[in-house]
Amino acid sequence: MPRAIREALLPEEADAFDRDYRQALRTAAETLSLEAVYKTLEHWHRIARMTQADPAAYRRMLQRAEHTLRTGKSAGPTVSSDQVKALIRERLGL
Repeated sequence: MPRAIREALLPEEADAFDRDYRQALRTAAETLSLEAVYKTLEHWHRIARMTQADPAAYRRMLQRAEHTLRTGKSAGPTVSSDQVKALIRERLGL
């Protein structure tokens, strides 16, 4: 399973997966519990699923997040919470 998860990730995320997985294995050896391994694999499995569903969209999301973290400003158009709530009400027919 770890190999399949790693293969499904973007190439630029493989090192982070390796680091996290190795740390989880060290923690498991120290604590005699696989909890850290399971949590790490669950986390990266979610990322792998998102990546495989639409690699280009996932890469764009990462780029927008990096831009926001670097500049403190949104990388794209935003909508207010009121707009989101109105859209939800509209779609629910409320």
